[in-house]
Amino acid sequence: MNRELCSFLRQPPDGRLRLLPKFYSAPSSWGSVNVSNRPLTDWRWGRRHTSTVGLQKSGFIDLAPGEGLLFFDNVYPLKTAIYDIRHLIMRYDKQSVESRIRAQYIPESLLGSEFAITGIVPRLKDGGAFVKFRSPDVEETGAVIADFLKEKKLKPWFSPLKRVRAFIVRGNPWLEDLYRFPSTRLKVEFVGGEGSLSQEATYALFRRYGRIVDILPQPPGSKELPKFTIVQYLRMRSATAARNCLHGYTVPEMEAALRKEPGVTLRILYERAIKTHWIKDWPVNHPRIVIPLVAAFIATFTVAVFDPVRTWFIKAKITGALNISDNTYYNWLKRYTIGMLPIGSRHTDMGDLWAVWDERKEQVEQLKAWLLETAETFIVVQGPRGSGKKGLVVDTVLAHRENVLIIDCEPINEAHGDSATIAAAAAQVGYRPVFSWLNTISSLLDLAAQGTIGSSAGFSQTLETQFNKILQNTGTALKEVALRGKGYDNKDPGLSDDEYLSGHPEKRPVVVIDNFLHMEGNSLIYERLADWAALLVSANIAHVIFLTNDTSFSKSLAKSLPDRVFRSILLGDAQPDPAKRFVLKHISNQLDGAANGKARAELDDSIQALGGRLTDLEFLSRRIKAGETPKQAVGAIIETSAQEILKLYFLEEAGRGRKRTWSTEQAWHLVKTLAEKGEIAYHHALVHDLFKFAGEDALQNLEQAGLVTIVTRNGRPWCVKPGRPVFQAAFKRLLTDRVLCARMDFLSFASLAKVETAAIQRAGEELERIAGLPYRPKERVGYLLAKIAEAQTKIDEYEKGMGRLKGVLKEEY
Repeated sequence: MNRELCSFLRQPPDGRLRLLPKFYSAPSSWGSVNVSNRPLTDWRWGRRHTSTVGLQKSGFIDLAPGEGLLFFDNVYPLKTAIYDIRHLIMRYDKQSVESRIRAQYIPESLLGSEFAITGIVPRLKDGGAFVKFRSPDVEETGAVIADFLKEKKLKPWFSPLKRVRAFIVRGNPWLEDLYRFPSTRLKVEFVGGEGSLSQEATYALFRRYGRIVDILPQPPGSKELPKFTIVQYLRMRSATAARNCLHGYTVPEMEAALRKEPGVTLRILYERAIKTHWIKDWPVNHPRIVIPLVAAFIATFTVAVFDPVRTWFIKAKITGALNISDNTYYNWLKRYTIGMLPIGSRHTDMGDLWAVWDERKEQVEQLKAWLLETAETFIVVQGPRGSGKKGLVVDTVLAHRENVLIIDCEPINEAHGDSATIAAAAAQVGYRPVFSWLNTISSLLDLAAQGTIGSSAGFSQTLETQFNKILQNTGTALKEVALRGKGYDNKDPGLSDDEYLSGHPEKRPVVVIDNFLHMEGNSLIYERLADWAALLVSANIAHVIFLTNDTSFSKSLAKSLPDRVFRSILLGDAQPDPAKRFVLKHISNQLDGAANGKARAELDDSIQALGGRLTDLEFLSRRIKAGETPKQAVGAIIETSAQEILKLYFLEEAGRGRKRTWSTEQAWHLVKTLAEKGEIAYHHALVHDLFKFAGEDALQNLEQAGLVTIVTRNGRPWCVKPGRPVFQAAFKRLLTDRVLCARMDFLSFASLAKVETAAIQRAGEELERIAGLPYRPKERVGYLLAKIAEAQTKIDEYEKGMGRLKGVLKEEY
């Protein structure tokens, strides 16, 4: 039934040859055939025709007796996908396939003979065309045309490196319009028999169409039917020519290279190369190559895209371009709106406050002079907490100077975790965008890579690397800002960047590093900042001012600039008279008049008790302005300071968040001594039994914590004073609490008893070792026994004191 249907479908109706679909006109002669290169579309119905030919699109070409079929290769571009842009270009080729074949591809010797073209069937997908012709000798005509094209080497404009070829079609080509696109790989199925072709016979049949890379026979154990062989061509056009010429070809019994082959029919299909997952499989199978390449690509992309943006934001931070308070229109609007209200007139200019402080005026002028010099060294402003270092430098010296960058180390050091630290550092310099949260993801990727390839891939970066990158971008922005004025006035033609920066110190930006050495630990941030600042001053890029309350700052900075002498200014507490003028200026002379005579008298006593610390004086001024008398204000400040000392240095809860490097007993000893004397010699504190072990480190850590201040003289520690002048009065207030004194003295006695007990234990162990010697030195034995007796005497005294203090703790609360 099927054979009869196929035979019926192949018969042309009414005796007319039906080679082409409806959109081709039937040729009246071979010269009237007109096949256009443009896509064949019936626009009236919005339907696109296919190139399948035959009656009712059966997909086969019918040949009459005496007719032959040629396949011309390289007539169209190959179509390797559904949407191939190369075929759109063919619309602009005004020469038709018929005219091109007649004029170029057929030798003139055949035109006057019995040769005639009876039909042309284009194969857009395979990049060629079938030419049906009539000739007395089909094989000879095909050979003549093939030799002619080989001799002429005609090459189309869309494929200038490959020539047009012609082949006799030996099989029955199937002109399907399925979504099966050309490939270099052909699957040759053997139907109509149980046999198959050997590799030698397959090679003999398929080699004429192009270079064969490999022939892969069906695996021996495969039960797949029909049997098949894979032919892999080097070029895709060779595969298309072979498929269109040999599909449906019945191989008779023939002598191949070595043996007889049975008669079989070839069914040839395109087989897509198995490349579905190769893009995914190759990276998975080569992680040692792919992962570092991905890391390098991400790093390169980040540098190329984000670094210029980050540098721009840092420059905007330095120049204040994004600061609305520096905008002229904003200041004008503020002046004539909020500035006209009474609340705006009470603002006090810091410059006026410094003007009444004579010693600070000299320091301000000194700092301004240093900023106009070319010395390649640091400027250090050192003073205790609350001495007004930042106000002196930022609000006075740099009040009207452009291009200032302030870096506060306190939020950077107090951040928890690497991501928070990087975010805090980036915020200080205006470094954005910053993806600190990606560090956690990168760490996980590195961990996975280490388990895969055995080493880190470099996705995650350490805290030091990220911090250095921020500083590097900041240095680049500072240099660009410093060189912004170069060449504008044409006063320095021909100068290099280094010469220009060296000759114009007033053009350099100023970097203020506040709270340097603010807290112990996390020395990495301080070291990297010091090294970066050394590079800035050595290259004349910027002036660097350090603000610190650490008296030993020279040890840290000398590591970065070992061959330079630092320019330092020491800020101390004000004397009573300047402090009084400061307070009066700050409160706008609210105590003037006879009615306030008592308050002015109290002010002298209050300042005497409060000291000359700037923050305490400002606090006093705000409380007086709020309506309190100086005596009440000072009493409240002393009470607040006493509670602060008690919470930070003596309560157990205060030490849980951070490990203490000193003991509460050591802090209590200093509190008692300073409350009575006001100061204590540095070495007198060290000889006390509580400071017997690592006492010097404990004193320096207590200074870092803010309880005491170590005063230096002649380059060495000289005496110990309270951390703030008001602390002496606060110490005295703490000593009025009998329960607190009894508790802390009890803990001190217990600690001293432990020290003496440890001394007795060490002496006893030494006596045991001496007892085992054949000769016992009496002098050493006597010395150890005396030490034990002395220690025991002290222990007895301590226990008596502890017993007395227990009574106080039992009676009072």
